Formats: sequence, structure tokens, C-alpha cells
Amino acid sequence: MNLVWAWLADPAHWQGTGGIPARIAEHLLYSALVLVLAAAVAVPLGLWIGHTGRGRVVVVNVVNGMRSVPTLGLLYVSVLVLAPRLRGDWAFLTPAIIVLFLLAMPPILAGAYAGVAEVDPGVRDAARGMGMSGLEVLWGVEIPCALPLIFSGLRSATLQVIATATVAASVSVGGLGRFLIDGLAARDYGQMAGGALLIGLVALAVDGVFALVQRVAVSPGLRPARPLKTHEAIPAS
Repeated sequence: MNLVWAWLADPAHWQGTGGIPARIAEHLLYSALVLVLAAAVAVPLGLWIGHTGRGRVVVVNVVNGMRSVPTLGLLYVSVLVLAPRLRGDWAFLTPAIIVLFLLAMPPILAGAYAGVAEVDPGVRDAARGMGMSGLEVLWGVEIPCALPLIFSGLRSATLQVIATATVAASVSVGGLGRFLIDGLAARDYGQMAGGALLIGLVALAVDGVFALVQRVAVSPGLRPARPLKTHEAIPAS
């Protein structure tokens, strides 16, 4: 632990384009780009599948198949295929984004699909009985009820992407993974441990932000019930 604190306390590691703040910014930028792209595809697709009931078998097989893809192997294959066809930083950044995109898709897609699919059928029938159209039922009833599972999928994908984005450094992409790769090359174990600690802290911080957003966005009636304390227990009649 002394090596970690010594590395973190060194002012030189907090300055310049290779410093901790710059690496954190790069890591968050890559992760945010991947999550936005994955959510833009997976959330609408999951909502449509959950609302219509079509393609359920396909989505289950696709999700399971994508989860079994080896991230590092796919990254190297993508670099070999795409790098000769691209220029500059995009030759390595594009394969990393594609691989992380495929990693983020399954939990987001599964969360959106399951959230809508598990809405109480009685609630849907009541909404239709009030004269609501299919689209109105989706936006006014199903999506609000599905928000807890949608956020659960987004939070799961976020943690996976932030943690796995470190492998992008193995193909000359920036981010916090540089501390692990460069530290391993130089046998600087303080740098490696410090980089791993920073990745964990960043992941926890981002997850905390998502938790706050979820608390604001989700209706109180859909939140998990708070267990009663002893002094709040209902007295027996």
C-alpha cells in the first residue's frame, strides 16, 4: 500500500497529458461515448421487443452470445482488420469502441426488454380500457414502470465498460488502462496498483451518480420497499 500512496502523492503524476486527471478524462470520455451509442441502439430495441413481444427468443440468444465473446481477443482481431483501413488515433480507438459497444449492449438490451415485459398485464389492460393507444401505453405506462430495470441495465453496463476499457490501453489507446500497461512494462507496481485503485473509484463514483439520477427519475411507488424499523412496526391488534 505504501507504493500506491507514494505514487498517488507524487505531484508529477497529476500534471500533463499523461497525468491522472487527463487519464481519468480520457477514460470517462471513451466510456460515455460507448454507453451513449449502446443505449441509443439497445434501449429502443429492448422497448420494442418488450412492448410487442416479438423477437424474444432472438434477443435472448443474441444477448447470451454477446456475453460469451472474449473481449481482449475480439479487440486484437478488430485492430488487425480495421487499423490498416483507418488513419491516426481512430485506427486504434475505433476497434476499442466497437468491442466495448458489444460489451455494453447485452445488459442494456436485457434491462429494457425485461422492464417492459414484466409490467403487470392488468395495468396495460386498464390503460387500453381508458382509450390509450399502443404508443401512449408504452410512453405513459410501460416505460415509467420499466425504469428500475432500465437503470439497472445501464448501471451494469457502465460498470463493465469502465472496468473493461482498461484493455484498450493494450492497443495504444489512452485512459486509466495506461497506468496498468505502462506500469507492467516498467515493473512499477505502485503505478499499476494506483491505476487499478483509480479505475475502481471512478466506477463507484459514476455508479453513485446513476443511483442519484435513478432515485430522481423513478417514481417512489416503484422503488424497493424500505424495511420497517423496530419502533415503526405495526402493533398487533
